[in-house]
Amino acid sequence: MQTPNWQRPDRRQLTWWESTYIPTLWGGVLGTSKHFFRNLNLHILHAFGLCRDIPAAATFQYPEQLRPLAMRARTRHRLTKREDGSPRCVACMMCETVCPARCIHITAAEHPDPNIEKYPAEFILNLGQCVYCGFCVEVCPEDAIRMDTGKLNIAEYSRGNMIYDKKRLMED
Repeated sequence: MQTPNWQRPDRRQLTWWESTYIPTLWGGVLGTSKHFFRNLNLHILHAFGLCRDIPAAATFQYPEQLRPLAMRARTRHRLTKREDGSPRCVACMMCETVCPARCIHITAAEHPDPNIEKYPAEFILNLGQCVYCGFCVEVCPEDAIRMDTGKLNIAEYSRGNMIYDKKRLMED
């Protein structure tokens, strides 16, 4: 049986002062007070038109002020298009195969252009099941599916609206 963490001999014993937790409590009060008074002073200066270039708080006033996204953020999916407007997808089924949530369903068909072997007659992506892992984007050999729309708001009023077809995925 393993020794509990608080009984381990290599762990340093707390002094009496540290065991009262007063230093830790005081450090938390000081940190919170520092942020409070800094933001209060900056808001007062902003009211008089001063120091506008310094933001007063770390809070984003959503939905008026959107939070900046990281470059590698995974947002809602989209299908890329060729020059003629058709989907770049060649229905290789790799994204459907690698998807851990099994939320992608593709039906392949023969493409009328002899230079292109197949195309997705039906491409369905259920965002209600998607876990946003990004595996579909990584595995795609044609760079046909991307998660770079910048759209985080995917809420819908019904489950049926969470199912995106090929047309809706190409709109973004």
